Parts: sequence; structure tokens; C-alpha cells
Amino acid sequence: MSKEKFERLEAMRKKAQEAGGPERIKKQHDAGKYTARERIEKLLDPGSFVEIDEFVVHRESAFGMDEQKILGDGVITGYGTIDGRKVFIFSQDFTVWGGSLAEMYGLKICKIMDMAVETGAPVIGINDSGGARIQEGVKSLASYCWIFRRNTHASGVVPQISAIMGPCAGGAVYSPAVTDFTLMVKGTSHMFITGPEVIKTVTGEEVTFEDLGGAMKHNTTSGVAAFASEDEDDCFHQIRALLSYIPSNNLSEPPRVDTGHAPEDIDESIDEIIPDDPNKPYDMRDVVMKLADNGEFFEVFQHWAQNMITGFARFDGRSVGVVGNNPAHLAGTIDINASDKCARFVRFCDAFNLPVITFMDVPGYLPGTAQEWGGIIRHGAKILYAYAEATVPLITIITRKAYGGAYDVMSSKHIGADLVYAWPTAEVAVMGPDGAINIIFRKEIAKAKDKEKKRAQLVKEYREQFANPYIAAGLGYIDKVIFPRETRPLICKGLDLLASKRQSRPPKKHGNIPL
Repeated sequence: MSKEKFERLEAMRKKAQEAGGPERIKKQHDAGKYTARERIEKLLDPGSFVEIDEFVVHRESAFGMDEQKILGDGVITGYGTIDGRKVFIFSQDFTVWGGSLAEMYGLKICKIMDMAVETGAPVIGINDSGGARIQEGVKSLASYCWIFRRNTHASGVVPQISAIMGPCAGGAVYSPAVTDFTLMVKGTSHMFITGPEVIKTVTGEEVTFEDLGGAMKHNTTSGVAAFASEDEDDCFHQIRALLSYIPSNNLSEPPRVDTGHAPEDIDESIDEIIPDDPNKPYDMRDVVMKLADNGEFFEVFQHWAQNMITGFARFDGRSVGVVGNNPAHLAGTIDINASDKCARFVRFCDAFNLPVITFMDVPGYLPGTAQEWGGIIRHGAKILYAYAEATVPLITIITRKAYGGAYDVMSSKHIGADLVYAWPTAEVAVMGPDGAINIIFRKEIAKAKDKEKKRAQLVKEYREQFANPYIAAGLGYIDKVIFPRETRPLICKGLDLLASKRQSRPPKKHGNIPL
């Protein structure tokens, strides 16, 4: 083969590496952002990346575009490994036409998504784009839809992760919205359907990019993002940690690792974690960290709907999804956002064979007109739907309050939990003592000379008789009443027992979850 052909290939590869050129690369660095290629190198195992479609260029001729062709067309695609496990990846290049998406650009992403589904590997998308490439018109819009369709078809088949590392606006936000987990970087990433200027023109509202669609806004208020990263390096660390808990596809088992933490290694201080006062709050995350392998709990949606916790942990090296009511926020009540958070996470775990451990301390649904008019009935039904359709192992620990319909939907024995354990502090009842005696003994209280004394007496009697786990245990609704220190060994044994669980549902195209 002639030397000239070798040299031509070398020159084209070098040209592709230059992307938008040194001046635009410098601007990217000055903005506190890595380039598209640097991001791939930092996320994947060293030397593992194999690029695909390195020399693809657009085929648009309007607006003088035929004279402006850059190798790669603004997105880098390919595959590599993270901790030795195969992943597919695309990284949008803001130095090339602002990372704007167009026909060939979209087809490059579609190609690696198809390969990911066919080979059973996660897809990671690094988003840093100004939106659709206006010069290509409807072809750009078509490319978005090709990607959306593949996102939808890949959902529940392979994990999909979106890292927002720059702007993500208009139609571009819908691909991350369909994926399983979205990560945003504080200060440099933004997501919105319409930008501040359009909002000001249409509604008169004035808002900054950060207040409209910044990382913390979407992590605390909208629930669009599951993680907020301090910087891009922190984002890569979070992605690697996330992948360590989940399988590569829906036909694989979750990773099991040797954590060096035996099931019998117990933090006995957990016996003291529930306050004597049943109305005093505590943080359910502390419970999880006292039980999980090495005290590690990888929280998902940490900043949103904090009355519900979701995340990943390990028990005897097995990866599990963890869900729990959190009495430290809104007394652990379930509201609209908590319902959505819980249901989405449980459905992810069920799709990817992750057992779900549920920690229950719930006094009920959050009352109020805002919740009722906002659709708490519809949103709350998502939780019961998610648990009722799940076929993965379900283990539930009732730590304290388990009241009414909220008790039912939070992975109770009746909704489908395989194993339900209750601590001696558990209170399983239709409602709390105060509400119950006001209904049952309304007339007696009204006749009493000292109404407050009579009410206090009745509350005490009701609590002693009903606010405990033993009636439910006597009916078989609770499998075992346990000391808190027995929880970790029993979860580990339960996961061993349920590892061979096989359950199916009636054949159907799909259910109709109350969205």
C-alpha cells in the first residue's frame, strides 16, 4: 500500500481531532468545560474507547453549508468500557456549530443506540448542544425524533444515562427526559423548553438561565435531574458509581461484589435509632446506612421530594434498590412529588432485576387542597401500580408508622411484598391514635367534663391496643416482628431465599399506568 494513503488517513484522523479548532476549544476550557473528546477519555477506562463514524460529514448544501464540512459533524460516537464493562457513548461537541444536532449527527447517535440494544450494553449521552441546526430545517427535527423513538424502545432493555454538561434546550430536552437518569453540573448546565428571552417576550417574566433551568433548580424543584454534580469530574465519578450497582441489560443479573461486610456484622446502635416520642422525626437514610454493606447508600433524587428516599445499596454484596419514607421531611407523608419519585424508581428496579428493599414509616398522604387539586389520587396510584406490577424480590421493613392507604401502597404484604418484617416500634393501623379516637369516641369526648383529659386517656388506650405490629402479625400480614439489630442478617438471608424467585404477569401489550 502506498505511503500517501497512509498519510492521508493520518491527516484525516488529525483533522477530526481538531473539531471546531483551537480557538473554540479554548473557549470551551475557559467556560470550565472539557471538550467532547476529553469527556469520553475521562469517563471511560483508559484506552478503551473505539470511535465509530469518525469521518461522517453533513450533506446539506443550503446557506453555503457545502463549503463548511467538519469531520464527525459535531458529535463523537463509539463504545468502550467502564470498570471493564462495555458501554456505548455519544458526546456532543459544542465547538462545532454549537453542538447543534442535524441529520447525519442524529444518525450517528441512532447507530450506537441500535448497537447498544442489540449487544445489551448501557448508553451514555453527554449533552452540550445549542439545539437543532437551523440550516438543516426539518431534517434536524427528524433526527431528534429518530433518537426519541430509540430512547423509548430501549427503555427497560438497557440502562440509559444522560449527562447534561452545557445547554440543553427545546426539543433536545426530551431525549434526557426519557432516559433513566439525568445528571447536571452546577453552574455550567441548563435545561429548558423555552429560554429566558422567549419567556420574557411571551409572559413578561424575567428569569436567569440558572433560575430557569440550572442544575439545582432541576434537582430540587422540577425533579427532572436525579443528580447534581459539583463539576464535570464529579459527574463522571457519579456515572461510574451508578453503573456499579446496575446490570448491563434487562436479561442480566445485577453485579455482586465482595464488600468485605459479612451479613452478621451488625451496628447494634440501630436499636436506639427510633425516638421514644412517636411524633419525633429521624432520618431514614441513617437507618439504611447502619444496615447496608459498609454503610454505603448511593442516593438518587437526593434533593427532590425529600420525604421519600430512593437509591442503591448492597447487602452481602448484592445490589438492591432502596425506597423509604423519611420522617425528617414532612413527617414522611406521601405527596405528589414523592409518589412520582418512588414509582419511577421502583419501575426502574423491576425492569433491571434489582430487588427492592422498602423502609416504611408513613402516617399517610399529605393533606390539603393543593395536593387534592394537583392530583394526589392519580399520582399516589402510581406507587401502588409500580409495586403491584413488580416481579423482583420485594422486602419491606416497617420501622414505625404504617397507617391507612399509605401503608397499603408502600410495599405491604397485600400489594405483593415477599417478606415483611416489623420492628417492635411499628404502628400498623387505619390511622393514628389522635385521628382514630376523634372518630370512634366523638360522642364520649363531647360528654366528658374534662375533654382533653378524656382524649389523652383514649389516645393512650388506643396506642397500647392498636398502635403495634402484633395484630397484623397475628393475621400473617407481617412475617416476623424483629429487633432492629436483626434486620441486616434477615435482609441478606431474604435476598438469598428470593434469588430464584420467578413470577409472571398475564400476557398483554403493556399496562396503562395512571400517568
